Amino acid sequence: MVKIGSVELGEFPLLLAPMEDVSDPPFRALCKQYGCDMMYTEFISVEGLIRDATKSLKKLDIYDDERPIGIQIFGAELDSMIQAAEIVEEAQPEVLDINYGCPVKNVVCKMAGAGILQDIPKMIALTEAIVKSTKLPVTVKTRLGWDEQSIFIEDVAERLQDVGIQALSIHGRTRKQMYKGEADWSHIARVVENPRIHIPIFGNGDIDSPEKALEYRNRYGVAGIMIGRASIGNPWIFREIKHFMATGETLAPPTTHERVDAARMHLRRSLEWKGPKLGVLEMRRHYTNYFKGYPGIKPFRARLVTEDDPQALFRILDEVEAHFSELSEVF
Repeated sequence: MVKIGSVELGEFPLLLAPMEDVSDPPFRALCKQYGCDMMYTEFISVEGLIRDATKSLKKLDIYDDERPIGIQIFGAELDSMIQAAEIVEEAQPEVLDINYGCPVKNVVCKMAGAGILQDIPKMIALTEAIVKSTKLPVTVKTRLGWDEQSIFIEDVAERLQDVGIQALSIHGRTRKQMYKGEADWSHIARVVENPRIHIPIFGNGDIDSPEKALEYRNRYGVAGIMIGRASIGNPWIFREIKHFMATGETLAPPTTHERVDAARMHLRRSLEWKGPKLGVLEMRRHYTNYFKGYPGIKPFRARLVTEDDPQALFRILDEVEAHFSELSEVF
């Protein structure tokens, strides 16, 4: 049984990676429905939290049917991180997660996210202070290092464990790589195999199929897998991986009905959580992913990403289902 503190996650948990503008409550609801064992919020700026920024505070919204869930924060200043940890604790997630992996320039330039990989002593000191300041289990998500010349993840993992984190998720790329090239899980395996390491180590990077998930579990020995980009428009990946690991059989892909039904649910929850204007606008990035590979989808997609009326959007989704339902077996 894999545990983070007292939170039990099963024998081999599948985690939803925190993704900016993706892993919000509407999307998390779908991932949970299709088998995700633990999810994380979008990452939240500690400076935004302590200044009561509306967007940052909104990201604290969590719902009982999502649990267990972790709230992820990022920042670089000790006092701000501790204040933010107190605010997160009031939201009552199961876990507080610290982001030391985001490679985006406007985060890194502030020495937050993956930027802190240039100053490992500061990374350890910040983490220790947060662990001491909160009753929540603290976890960390990070990368292998800043660049190829500074991959010290084995030492970093030991030091983070020594200051009290309860799990570590490792993305198998350096910051310099961004999302390019292939994730190198061999470094993750060395952390797993380190006899000093006793906390769960989760692997992240390039898991996009049930076959690869099983292969990487067996090859690298991780306690679980964190899935990010492969879940976008494809929340069924959690169900598919679990089925393949349990039976060795590949599930049939989701039907057109399932795809449309997921898009409907996503839209409905988006409207409920964000309101009619933002709910419509922020769904637009998702339609392409739900119907990726459908020949002839372009005219429908063009309407979905330009229509402002929620009820009209539901009618267009009905049209998509009617038009493509006879072709379900093709996909």
